[in-house]
Amino acid sequence: MLKKFFIICSGADTDILDTCSIGEQNKYAGVGATVFFTAVMAFIASSYALYTVFDNLYTAIGFGFVWGLLIFNLDRFIVSTIKKRNNIIDEVVQATPRIILAVIIAVVISKPLELKIFQKEIDQVLLEQKNELTLANQVQIAEQYTPNIDALEANITTLQNQVATKEAEVNALYDIYITEAEGTAGTGLLGKGPVYEEKREKHDAALAELQQLKADNKAKIDATEAQIAQLQSDYESQVDTSQPIIDGFDGLMARVNALNELPFLPSLFIFLLFLAIETSPIIAKLLSPKGEYDFKLEDAETAIKTWVEQKVSEREILLKTDLALNNKIYNDIAEEDELYNYKRQKARELMQLQADAFFKNQKSAL
Repeated sequence: MLKKFFIICSGADTDILDTCSIGEQNKYAGVGATVFFTAVMAFIASSYALYTVFDNLYTAIGFGFVWGLLIFNLDRFIVSTIKKRNNIIDEVVQATPRIILAVIIAVVISKPLELKIFQKEIDQVLLEQKNELTLANQVQIAEQYTPNIDALEANITTLQNQVATKEAEVNALYDIYITEAEGTAGTGLLGKGPVYEEKREKHDAALAELQQLKADNKAKIDATEAQIAQLQSDYESQVDTSQPIIDGFDGLMARVNALNELPFLPSLFIFLLFLAIETSPIIAKLLSPKGEYDFKLEDAETAIKTWVEQKVSEREILLKTDLALNNKIYNDIAEEDELYNYKRQKARELMQLQADAFFKNQKSAL
């Protein structure tokens, strides 16, 4: 039963193969087994690949099963259309497009399995890429907010410098009126005279201006710091919003690109393995001599071809004969007086009708 199933998988004509030897049947059963297990590997590989895309087990298995059937049908078609010829060059020319198709199928099957085999290494590469993307994302977002924050901080510094300058001025006025009272500067008179009072009033006015400036600048600084805090909050919010996108950077294309970052040699060996599996039935057919099945298949095909060519030739001869007979018959009829007189009478009636119709048209036009 299993042997029969694998023979069906090989695409061979079961009616012809049943009349062949056991060895010939075993050969095609082996070819069919290769086709079947290649389709199974395609099902597993595509299911894993689609699971990384849809993140749903049932969807991945469903689409993977359809993909496995497609690969099975393509492989079966490729193997069944390889026919043994009497010339090796004709066989190679016949097999070349099918080998190219087999290479494409091998790439499609091997790549998802490579992703699964090197999953840990790929995860490490993706982690590094995510970290780089996170840092780059933070820098890019910061470039949107940093100029405004720097400008606001510079404004705070300016306001603080204004207060510091005014304090220095008030302190200087304080030293002036104190030294005037002590008699160590100014007029040099000890005591609180008119000059002292004048300098004291000037200091008190500057001190009042300083207190007002402190109050005004403090309100401005508080408002500016609130703006800075809001910008920093917006920056953190935008970083938090964009981070899930970076965390989700592990789809099929990202994993394929990460796989390309790994050493090439292991992937090459896996690809060559599947290429050998995929092309082995074709190569085996090319290298093996004509077998019993090939001769019987060629006999059946040439018999049908000969029968069709014979039918076509008979139809061509029949057509030529029929044309010759028709020409002879019409030539004989053309020489009969009865047919001539009959057609002459009908032609006269037709010309009379045409003349009457032309007369009526001309009369109505006048």
